[in-house]
Amino acid sequence: MGGTDETLGRAASRNVTVSAPSGRGAPTSRAADRMSGSARGEGEGRSRGGPGARRRGCHNGRVTRASLDKQPHEVAAMFDKVAARYDLTNDVLSLGQARLWRREVARAVDARPGERVLDLAAGTGTSSVPFASAGAFTVPCDFSLGMLREGKRREPWMPFTAGDATRLPFADDAFDAVTISFGLRNVSDTDAALREMLRVTKPGGRVVICEFSHPTWAPFRTVYTEYLMRALPPLATAVSSNPDAYVYLAESIRAWPDQPALARRLQDAGWTRVAWRNLTGGIVALHRGFAA
Repeated sequence: MGGTDETLGRAASRNVTVSAPSGRGAPTSRAADRMSGSARGEGEGRSRGGPGARRRGCHNGRVTRASLDKQPHEVAAMFDKVAARYDLTNDVLSLGQARLWRREVARAVDARPGERVLDLAAGTGTSSVPFASAGAFTVPCDFSLGMLREGKRREPWMPFTAGDATRLPFADDAFDAVTISFGLRNVSDTDAALREMLRVTKPGGRVVICEFSHPTWAPFRTVYTEYLMRALPPLATAVSSNPDAYVYLAESIRAWPDQPALARRLQDAGWTRVAWRNLTGGIVALHRGFAA
């Protein structure tokens, strides 16, 4: 699979170049200098500004956290700022569960040699490595240039690609599997992103979404909500380069639809055989669907 892969197409029009390497040392992609949209997760509709919008956190005139309106430039700037310590912070704040969740995602995607896998909201590429290690040609895609640069520094052999989840820079039917972990929640238009994922997935291909969700046991749900709003921000202050970002994290988790609601949105976007599985008591849910 050497040379430029024409089936991934549409890259030039987005200022993104994608090469299909024949091995780890082969040419990789170049992130765009500028990006046009939103792409690190999910939301409840188009971003809205104006006087009624919730205000973002600022420090010395720079964005430190996004609002729940999920303005794309705010979300990108927030993730740019936490890129260097992002994976370590996630491990600490999840009490070590993040690694377990990544293993479950890899198992659900079930990447195989010769397949093409698109990993959206891939950040520094930590989530992409298992798919590549399984022999699949894996494209880590994100719209935070800070995350992409950090990922490229760590894994220079991977084809990191700048892209917008609502306007993906890939041809129709380009991938056998598309996955997004802890990113759909941050995208400005959830439904548009789900439709775009379907567009770039081959017939018979699959989508796997790993996202924070709603604990199924009511007493635990109460304890978890208290952790999010009271314990998580002080912990983030101790370990994160931008603790304000984790206030947004807590708020966005609380506002995210529950497991059945997300499953319905996948179905409405055109995915078939949609199902989900709870992890860690429903703190996280894995949703999977198939392209008809």
